[in-house]
Amino acid sequence: MGETYESVTVEIKDQVAQVTLIGPGKGNAMGPAFWSEMPEVFAALDADRDVRAIVITGSGKNFTYGLDVPAMGGMFAPLMADGALARPRTDFHAEVLRMQKATNAVADCRTPTIASIHGWCIGGGVDLISAVDIRYASADAKFSVREVKLAIVADMGSLARLPLILNDGHLRELALTGKDIDAARAEKIGLVNDVYEDADATLAAAHATAAEIAANPPLAVYGVKDVLDQQRISAVSENLRYVAAWNAAFLPSKDLTEGISATFAKRPPQFTGE
Repeated sequence: MGETYESVTVEIKDQVAQVTLIGPGKGNAMGPAFWSEMPEVFAALDADRDVRAIVITGSGKNFTYGLDVPAMGGMFAPLMADGALARPRTDFHAEVLRMQKATNAVADCRTPTIASIHGWCIGGGVDLISAVDIRYASADAKFSVREVKLAIVADMGSLARLPLILNDGHLRELALTGKDIDAARAEKIGLVNDVYEDADATLAAAHATAAEIAANPPLAVYGVKDVLDQQRISAVSENLRYVAAWNAAFLPSKDLTEGISATFAKRPPQFTGE
């Protein structure tokens, strides 16, 4: 692959691709480029017969801070206008469905995917890792399904795919509280497969597993992944369509404005249920 991207770098060596999140927002936050580029990146990798496994990691000290709220704030503005009727809601609905294609591209990729997670993995980051096949974390990793604290219902895949990864009680605790959990708790509840000492060890483990997968016959690997994925395809698709419609209808609120304002001001939000 000779293409260059704004949100990721792609390196291919020994039949393993490494996709590294680079932002450009702080903490590898997911801005407009991420949501536009990921379908293209994974379509190209999936079509490359020399790529038999994919490792996803983050640059710097964190995996990703999730949605780049300052960069993506414009998508909320028409929806929050007084008296917003059908047009801004249908436009927002279409935008959510478009953005979902970024995580869907990872989940639908025939090539096995492995996440190497260190530092913060927040919101959209959890959406992303819920779409991969295998998840490894460093001891310093921290996770949060943070959307509820912004008065947002997570709509990029966490609530669709995590029910197939976590048991119901653990998932509801994370999604309803928006709390942070450390790597040890993430391993205990099954969010990650294993925890390693640091980011380097985690990435090395991810590449070791990727190499092991790459050494297997590729058509058999595709078949195993395809058969495993069949049980979840319809449930995930229905959930994603439903949450896109739910947010287009009910997301506009004073609480959403307060949640975003409080985040920028670094103060506790005061939610009123309006």
